[in-house]
Amino acid sequence: MHFNFEEVHNYYERVVFEEVVRRSEYFPRYNHDMLTDVACVALNQLPARYVRHDVDLIFYMTAADREELDRKVDDALNFAFRFVGERIHEPPG
Repeated sequence: MHFNFEEVHNYYERVVFEEVVRRSEYFPRYNHDMLTDVACVALNQLPARYVRHDVDLIFYMTAADREELDRKVDDALNFAFRFVGERIHEPPG
């Protein structure tokens, strides 16, 4: 029997990566390595939510659940940008 687990992933990864790219324009001095650190710090602030397909998670969530998910991602990213910024002695944003 052959198993393929490549489609299993942490739901938050794509969301965080996309948001780091979107917010990076507000942090022009953050280089690629720093933005990668931001993504790692943010992901470590979030619970793991493993899915095969993102739609599997979203489909069964209420509007309140989705708002909570968005808030958690926003909080984690705000913390991560500030955390990385403090280590380079640069104020965030």
